[in-house]
Amino acid sequence: MSATDDPFDDDARAAEYVLHLMDADDRLRFEDRLRDDARLRKLVHAWEAHFAPLADQVEPVTPPERIKAAVLNSVSPTASKRTWGRAWLLGLLGLAAAAAVAFVALGPVLRSPDLTPQFQAELASADGELMLIAGVIPPTHEIVIEQVAGAAPEGRVLELWLIAEGADAPVSLGLLEADGSTRIRVPDEIAPGVRTGTIAVSLEPLGGSPTGAPTGPVLATGTFTDL
Repeated sequence: MSATDDPFDDDARAAEYVLHLMDADDRLRFEDRLRDDARLRKLVHAWEAHFAPLADQVEPVTPPERIKAAVLNSVSPTASKRTWGRAWLLGLLGLAAAAAVAFVALGPVLRSPDLTPQFQAELASADGELMLIAGVIPPTHEIVIEQVAGAAPEGRVLELWLIAEGADAPVSLGLLEADGSTRIRVPDEIAPGVRTGTIAVSLEPLGGSPTGAPTGPVLATGTFTDL
């Protein structure tokens, strides 16, 4: 998976974009993606809404006259005499203070999180021919499935399902790769149910279940436990 496809990386970049922490080249590249990526725009809007209340927590501070005059004079020798210049400076200082508060508060988010799986489930078929190990990475709402033994027969695929506690029907989480590992991003609205729910693997036709429910045999099930 590339950095561009990584959900957490995009989430962090969206926060950096809103806080104006990107350099000019990164910002231009990010804005190029924004034009065509609705999911990325949604992340930006979410961070804008998240940061907006922080501005209300910043107490207005009137800087000394000498500081205001020095800043305004650096823009224009006559700017310090203009009323709009004073308003601009106060607004700029307030914005900078709000950004600083947001950056300190969100620093742990912008730094790389712990992407080590915190919950694990073992899934094995009754005959032992298929064995999978699934781990949950809570910060990114991802499930990583390692295919230890076995595989789908030719012309079929393995599909992962979540049966949330108290749910009436299973929900498809996606198809597994033919071998090796598979990384699946769980939608935010159902992610809380992963920890206490049951995951299952079924055998499906190419492309996955056409009905939204398992159509082939359920080969293995499991629940997550703390690592």
